[in-house]
Amino acid sequence: MHPPATPSVPTRGHPDVLVIGGGIIGLVTAWRAAGRGLTAAVVDPAPGGGAARVAAGMLAAVTELHYGEQTLLGLNLASARRYPDFTAELEEASGQRIGYRRCGTLAVALDADDRAHLRELHALQTRSGLDSQWLSGRECRRLEPMLAPGVRGGLRVDGDHQVDPRLLASALLIACERAGVVFHQEWAERLTVDGGRATGVELAGGEGLPAGQVVLAGGSWSGRLTGVPEAVLPPVRPVKGQVLRLRLPRMPAGSPAFLSRTVRAVVRGNPLYLVPRENGELVLGATSEEQGWDTTVTAGGVYELLRDAHELVPGITELPLVETCAGLRPTSPDNAPLLGPSALPGLHLATGHFRNGVLLTPVTGDAMAEALATGRLPEEARPFSPARFTAQGAERARVPEEQPV
Repeated sequence: MHPPATPSVPTRGHPDVLVIGGGIIGLVTAWRAAGRGLTAAVVDPAPGGGAARVAAGMLAAVTELHYGEQTLLGLNLASARRYPDFTAELEEASGQRIGYRRCGTLAVALDADDRAHLRELHALQTRSGLDSQWLSGRECRRLEPMLAPGVRGGLRVDGDHQVDPRLLASALLIACERAGVVFHQEWAERLTVDGGRATGVELAGGEGLPAGQVVLAGGSWSGRLTGVPEAVLPPVRPVKGQVLRLRLPRMPAGSPAFLSRTVRAVVRGNPLYLVPRENGELVLGATSEEQGWDTTVTAGGVYELLRDAHELVPGITELPLVETCAGLRPTSPDNAPLLGPSALPGLHLATGHFRNGVLLTPVTGDAMAEALATGRLPEEARPFSPARFTAQGAERARVPEEQPV
């Protein structure tokens, strides 16, 4: 069960909602809260940053399905269905495109083991009522001629799309500003608690900032905010991902694109994706490393990504490498987000989205706005209440920090 409603306490001259964290999750929360008539503020030294600056932006509810995550699948699908309307609304509010493309995804196998794994995934997708089509290796190469001759088969998923997370973050920032959201470009040093209720934050410069309700949306850092009672701290840890950006060639008129859709594979046991952008960029990723708070781009990470991508698409090594970067995915013990009221009255959580933060942006914004306005989560978000990690549920769900997910 999620906590009972905790209506906002009026704070004259201060915001109804204070969001800690200015990444896409914090921004969409503030924007949607403002849309519900609440005054909102965001605390972040560099709003518009966060893990989204590194993310590939795949809206992959189907191809991201993993065993044991069928409950999360429902939330992912709900958010994916909202993306067309969400895109139109956000682009109108901000005056900026966000790179939404209905290009589909092709997940391929390079050897017999990977082919067997894809077959199992296809069966799981089918049992889950999802739409995916099995293709032979030849059919895969007909769709994407740049694929290696050794491709043994694949899954075509036309319903998995993409968005450019950097454009998404920029558009949300503009939309928030136009909606009257106030930005405090400082670190939140401490949560302030009075009478057993969250009442605001203390900024790094020492200034106190009261608010009616507080939303902790600090990504991987959400579990480290001073002042949050230990029993309420979200069990979120960072999982490092290294990503490369390459420049696609200009193809002659009438020639097929280098890649026309997102291509995914598992190469030597390593998940790999290639995401072609409208702007001529190709995003290649991503590693998954339990390295704590380290965001160093390593030679080994770059080498492994290029090696595996070359095996999948041999022509990729001829492309210019324009950027290398690394970020931290905020990861919960069950790989699903923590949404809504916490056990501390006045404090809400919006964190732990792991690899689905971009995909879950629309549904998160709607769920958090509902919780902030009414004190209760909508039905579809209730399985992701922070309450699932309290008391007996915490020990049952917890994964040791040193164990990769």
